[in-house]
Amino acid sequence: MRTSLCVGNYSTTPYMIMGLDVQVYCAEELCYYLKENVFLLDTTLMGDGLLRWLEQECGLAELAGLLHPIIHKQGSFSQFVGTILRYVGLYEEPVIAEVCRVLKRSAGLSGIEKRKEQVDYLVEKKKYPAAIRGYNTLLDYWQDSAEAEKPGNDVRAAICHNKGVALAGMMLYEKAAECFLEAYRLTGNREEYISFLSAKRMGLGEKDYVSFATEQMEHYELTLELEKKINEIRTEFEYQPEYEMLAQMKQWRTEGSRQSYVEETDTCIRLLKQAYRSIVGE
Repeated sequence: MRTSLCVGNYSTTPYMIMGLDVQVYCAEELCYYLKENVFLLDTTLMGDGLLRWLEQECGLAELAGLLHPIIHKQGSFSQFVGTILRYVGLYEEPVIAEVCRVLKRSAGLSGIEKRKEQVDYLVEKKKYPAAIRGYNTLLDYWQDSAEAEKPGNDVRAAICHNKGVALAGMMLYEKAAECFLEAYRLTGNREEYISFLSAKRMGLGEKDYVSFATEQMEHYELTLELEKKINEIRTEFEYQPEYEMLAQMKQWRTEGSRQSYVEETDTCIRLLKQAYRSIVGE
């Protein structure tokens, strides 16, 4: 078990991290939000206001002194955040290095690409409704932007693909299929078409999907590849605890063990509801 000592004072006046609309009261809280929201950070954090708060409210004049030249001598944002994380010591070096790597990578991105990284982070956290709204905004912005401001079609395809992932996470498979198909049209990437087929496979009934698959003469080999992958996943699933639990429930239902079956079903439903509430954030 790793133990960390608090650094500085717990302030009576919080610092507001702009863009995140988050208030922090101590250096450790600051570090936590920097690490957890690395894809949402921008250089507006590099200001004298943060330095004054660290010095006057947290009693961390030394840290403020280390950050001052980074701000006023045009140091990098990754150096600025890394200095805070290393001074406070809440996280170990591999974690800090990863945060800095993400910030360095984001520094060379266009506005659209940087915003995409931020929305991608929402997908990673399974905040699918917020991610879908973010991708829609990005695609609208793309439509209204001048050609010179737009990155390549591979970036637009990645936006469409990841929007499809978010929609699939909400079980909106038909809409997800449309996004994957758009990504395929932009890139011609066979993996995008397999994603399209996968969404159709999940959204259609068995009979309807078979009819659909037989019409895919140009991509028939991809439908076979998808079925192979699905069979592999099914085989792997048989070794998972979830499969054993479902098999046990099926046995209880077959044998007439109603109480055990109902109790386990109620537990599964409760966990699924909790997972759904976490996804939609409501």
